[in-house]
Amino acid sequence: MAEALRLAREGVALASPNPMVGCVIVRDDQVVGRGVHTWAGLKHAEILALEEAGAQARGADVYVTLEPCSHVGRTGPCADALIAAGVARVFTASGDPNPLVDGEGFRRLRASGLEVIHMDEFQAEAERLNEAFFHYALTGKPLVTLKCALTLDGKISAPADNTGWITSERARTHVQTLRHGADVMLTGSGTVLADDPLLTDRSGLPRSRPLLRVVLDSTLRIPLDSKLVASAHGDLLVATTSAASAERRAALEARGVEVRVFDGPRGRVDIRDVVSELGLRKYLSVMIEAGSMVNWAALDSGVVDKVFLYYAPKILGGLLSLPMAGGAGRQKRTDALILERTKLHEIPPDEFAVEAWVKQESRKDA
Repeated sequence: MAEALRLAREGVALASPNPMVGCVIVRDDQVVGRGVHTWAGLKHAEILALEEAGAQARGADVYVTLEPCSHVGRTGPCADALIAAGVARVFTASGDPNPLVDGEGFRRLRASGLEVIHMDEFQAEAERLNEAFFHYALTGKPLVTLKCALTLDGKISAPADNTGWITSERARTHVQTLRHGADVMLTGSGTVLADDPLLTDRSGLPRSRPLLRVVLDSTLRIPLDSKLVASAHGDLLVATTSAASAERRAALEARGVEVRVFDGPRGRVDIRDVVSELGLRKYLSVMIEAGSMVNWAALDSGVVDKVFLYYAPKILGGLLSLPMAGGAGRQKRTDALILERTKLHEIPPDEFAVEAWVKQESRKDA
């Protein structure tokens, strides 16, 4: 199963919008087949492993990281293929919460006389690998992670001069691994005006589809000569309001930028509608890399599922340095957003990151 999970991890950025799955077939203590699913490769991990194993699959043990599918999608049911191949036992690390599967794959295998064995010791790792897919399967919306680099006193920018980086190159390299695993990068027009970012996947690793870049821009302030617009190639969505200039919209669209209206309260873009739209487009994961105001708007709206906060051993102090989340904030301590399932990531020698889930009950929309 450890080998199957290693194979599944090869599907990062290659399997979406499907889950990452690895499969290993063993007969007489020898591996006779391996498979890993990629969207472009079409075939599921089990099918690839069965093809490699051939006749040796009969009577063999199958180790697969996720419950074999039981429905017809782009391919036929993997559960049926395993049954037809005559395998003896199926070891699995995780069930599939997709309503089209959700235990039916296991039931179909057992009904055909196959032994299904859950390897509980691998379940947490398997579920973490596919946490975005599981979230999407259960909610129909992408998993939204707010990423931010900040000082130990919670500041993300100084009032006068913001040249240089808050965190080290090593921490920024770690960020690229997160960005590579995301389907969408989301920011605000203020960040575009201040930093002129590209928001591209700079890992150098392959992807099944381009990283979609989304800018929240209620009045279409994004410069036509910005790096984002200049590099747009069907991978840039600007979310705006009906109050934006039609001429400005036409100029952006002429440069290959998709512009969509998402009217929200107080004349601002409704980030909840943006996230819902991304779900309809089958994007599994969104990473927010934005400024203080957008960070709070996203947190306050309830769309943020997780945070990934990178801390540098620095202190800015002062009342004018911007905090990670600005805006009105919560007015009472008892109303604070609560984080849970907190995990620390050490970034030697002196930095660290905090990964945590936003507790559902503490969200405004809960």
